[in-house]
Amino acid sequence: MLSDTACRNAKTQEKPVKLADSGGLYLLVNQAGKYWRWDYRHAGKRKTLALGVYPAVTLAQVRKKHGEARQLLADGIDPGAARKAQKAALFADNENAFELVAREWHEKQSQTWVPSHSVRILRRLEADVFPWLGKTPVDSITAPDLLQCLRRIESRGAGETAHRALQNCSQVLRYAVATGRAERDVSADLRGALAPVRGKHLAAVTEPAQLGPLLRALDDYEGSFVVRCALRLAPLVFVRPGELRSARWADMDLQGGEWRYLVTKTQTQHVVPLSSQAVQILQELQPLTGRGEFVFPSARTSKRPMSDNAVLSALRRAGIEKDEMSGHGFRATARTILDEVLGVRPDLIEHQLAHAVRDPNGRAYNRTAHLPARHGMMQQWADYLDKLKTGADVVKLRANS
Repeated sequence: MLSDTACRNAKTQEKPVKLADSGGLYLLVNQAGKYWRWDYRHAGKRKTLALGVYPAVTLAQVRKKHGEARQLLADGIDPGAARKAQKAALFADNENAFELVAREWHEKQSQTWVPSHSVRILRRLEADVFPWLGKTPVDSITAPDLLQCLRRIESRGAGETAHRALQNCSQVLRYAVATGRAERDVSADLRGALAPVRGKHLAAVTEPAQLGPLLRALDDYEGSFVVRCALRLAPLVFVRPGELRSARWADMDLQGGEWRYLVTKTQTQHVVPLSSQAVQILQELQPLTGRGEFVFPSARTSKRPMSDNAVLSALRRAGIEKDEMSGHGFRATARTILDEVLGVRPDLIEHQLAHAVRDPNGRAYNRTAHLPARHGMMQQWADYLDKLKTGADVVKLRANS
């Protein structure tokens, strides 16, 4: 039997894990989150019923749902089919219900999202919006209705979640307008209604004098060779952590010194010029993982990349605290020092960070824009990091005027 403590302490991980309760009920824990599931048999077929997402659905609540579903099964009724019929009846007279429109919008948008982002948005809507606005026609929702729903989220101290829910509701309502089911997006009337959220910056070292010791700590990491190579490469390429861990050998051109891949956040092509130091790290690693798909495969199977937290956990094991540097922090480090110490043109830095950079006519530059200059910048950056590691050429940041 599960306990609230066991559910709360269960850690999301790369390989899905089932934590059993009783009677076929279990908590499925994977990278995306924690989900209540019940396996049962009806008419000789094995089926699975989804019973909600933890912690939005508590252990006590799911046991009640489970008991009701088991009673239906005992009466010869398929619980899954009963739920579908109930949902169909619920929205039979209201095809423009917010929940139906939102799910339609989500299904269309999720085709361009990474799975974890898609799951996160749907989970937010299911937990914080659908229970109160799901049955309401999209053209009948008022700004006060929406604000009341968001205030419930704020009241539990989740201000950032409230802002994200507002953004998602606005996207759904704009979709309703575009498809002729609503006149306007009433969320626009809530500008300034929610308490502002104080920005949280991911930890990053931006002082050259502090960066040298950190780089030496990365070089001295004594964990697995694959993770050590990822740690050493991270500051040289300063890509997003998910892009680093899922790097593929097929995208690497070591002879040409380039890594070309699809940016997950924007679904656009990107080119990372590889310095001679970055190429050397990859050449050292290639005999070990080069026969597989991923540059940095999981320790458990070469068919998947290393987990989301592999680099972050390695930073901690190397003695680098969470308030000192995060996996994402290498991007802020490079952006600050390239600009304020090395004097690199800001547009080249933005190109290399895969941020949208536009020409004088407002058009986005293509992925090869200023590529020769970016090659030079990346080699300059790698050489500078080498000097910092030896304790040479440390220049303080210019004071803001």
